[in-house]
Amino acid sequence: MAAKQQRLDRYLSQRLSINMRDVKPMLAKGRIIVDNCVADSSDQLVNTFSHVVVDGNEVQRNTPRYIMLNKPAGVISATSDPEHPTAIGLLEEQEVNDLHIVGRLDRNSTGLLLITNDSRWSQALMEPDAKVNKVYVVTLENPIDQAYVTAFAKGIHFPFEDIVTRPATLEILGERLARVTLTEGRYHQIKRMFGHFRNRVTGLHRASIGHIVLDENLLSGAWRNLYEHELCPADY
Repeated sequence: MAAKQQRLDRYLSQRLSINMRDVKPMLAKGRIIVDNCVADSSDQLVNTFSHVVVDGNEVQRNTPRYIMLNKPAGVISATSDPEHPTAIGLLEEQEVNDLHIVGRLDRNSTGLLLITNDSRWSQALMEPDAKVNKVYVVTLENPIDQAYVTAFAKGIHFPFEDIVTRPATLEILGERLARVTLTEGRYHQIKRMFGHFRNRVTGLHRASIGHIVLDENLLSGAWRNLYEHELCPADY
């Protein structure tokens, strides 16, 4: 659900099927309440999550949702699919039509998946220029060494698009285990970066996005609402 802003008079004209000019007399009589305050200007901006009441009748009351899911393997990052279980389906809720996924994971990848109905928040997280860190734990088919660390730090050329990836951090955790930190999210990026060395990724687990870290107490397939301190994009 988009959190697009618009003028109060235009919003009410559309929602109540009235003329925009009719809104000013309603304001003068104190008939319109926005976010628990009497509205006094037709220029006032409202959005998807504004609480709007007219003549005591609720016109809009949408609550923003921010959800953390521990995605299991075999589940696709989608709202619906005729063949595979979906991340949205794991929420086991009826009111999910307004939710969308923030930063998808491949079907066989696991870990942190964010779900929301607030597009401004999700865009702030995924905007490339914001350079939000995304951390993954990667299991490889073959051993890795310092050459990987150097190549990831320089950026790796993808010939199909003729682009070089942004510098990424690779930490060697074991012979075939690494922690990778990216600030971009190109199609199958991590698999393709290791593919540069002809080393197949056998496991991909997202641990965090910005300062939102996957809750270690969240079992695979389980979810919870984000805490308030996890929401502010200014801290990413």
